[in-house]
Amino acid sequence: MSKPNLFYAQSGGVTAVINASACGVIETARQHRDQIGKVYAGLNGIVGALNEELIDTSRESAKTIAALRHTPAGAFGSCRYKLKSFEENAREYERLLAVFKAHNIRYFLYNGGGDSQDTANKIAQLSLKQGFPVTCIGVPKTVDNDLPITDNCPGFGSVAKYIGVSIREAGLDVASMCDSSTKVFVMEVMGRHAGWIAGAAGLASEQEGDAPHIILFPEIAFDKARFLKKVQACVKQFGYCAIVVSEGAQNPDGSFLADAGSKDAFGHVQLGGVAPFVAGMIKSELGYKYHWAVADYLQRAARHIASRTDVDQAYAVGKAAVEFALAGKNAVMPTIVRGGGSRYTWKIGEARLSDVANVEKKMPRSYISKDGFHITDAARRYFAPLIQGEDYPPYKHGLPQYARLKKVLAKKQLPKWQAS
Repeated sequence: MSKPNLFYAQSGGVTAVINASACGVIETARQHRDQIGKVYAGLNGIVGALNEELIDTSRESAKTIAALRHTPAGAFGSCRYKLKSFEENAREYERLLAVFKAHNIRYFLYNGGGDSQDTANKIAQLSLKQGFPVTCIGVPKTVDNDLPITDNCPGFGSVAKYIGVSIREAGLDVASMCDSSTKVFVMEVMGRHAGWIAGAAGLASEQEGDAPHIILFPEIAFDKARFLKKVQACVKQFGYCAIVVSEGAQNPDGSFLADAGSKDAFGHVQLGGVAPFVAGMIKSELGYKYHWAVADYLQRAARHIASRTDVDQAYAVGKAAVEFALAGKNAVMPTIVRGGGSRYTWKIGEARLSDVANVEKKMPRSYISKDGFHITDAARRYFAPLIQGEDYPPYKHGLPQYARLKKVLAKKQLPKWQAS
């Protein structure tokens, strides 16, 4: 009887280190050729499974797979596609299991956030009911750092490092020109409901007067009068004001400051530029000259400045996912467990997917300063280890060199998928 195959897919917004997890998965699986046949990767995530577009990673060299560790974005393609419940759309689940059966896939590793862990959990349950058990392991990933149970999420540490560096450098720029030019700089960062990324920017402020002077968190309701008063005080005291605002900054009624009025494929409200909104408000009310920037994809793609801690953890959860599967564990996700000593240590733990799926972990109030505009020492102790260490990619002709995959697809066995 042929050895069971493994299917790996990337989901949702990508990160600077998600491919390090892929590297961990594939390299570890190759070390267990006696138990695992081929490793397939979904072309564009779970959509690749539905379309039976399975990348045969055995066609990639060991050198190329190793290069995934220092390559940003989703090397196999990702997607924003959330499976509905079995009752709402049974055809999708039936199709996935049909593809898995056709290619003898008994292991499914899904690399993503809360929605992805929910998908993996659903497939684990359904495959048992359908008599074709598939071991499903979640692989944590999200720059938002909002998965529960795990101390932190792979992808976050590198974004935190990028944002900290960026606001420090931009702050120096504005400070050098503020006497006769720009008084206010606003940088927008990711974070729909949780302010982890915005909070990490606070690490750049090591002494009074350092940027950022103000951080706007989704967890703290926006108070226009208090905010403008704080901006004015910073400009008076320091000559300028550098602000970091989370894209999910909210009004007191819970609405987003920058609600674009539409939703994405996961049903999340699309957000439309809180930085220009805040900057325009400052100009209108206080008259200060301003500049604003949106870090956008730059923050999550910046592999050139990735955190070594983040890279190591991303690889480790990919490796652990394979080991969990081979150990007979199912519907679980490897987590990162922080040690309790003064010196930062971590190890791999595990959580049930049912406890992780669709649960958002927000910034504790104890991590946010009393006035709601900055971070506390407790937050600094949490954030600081996650941005430590450098892990530069190789450079050639002055530019980083990243993995280039062949993406050879396995031969299809089933009729073409017709989405409903």
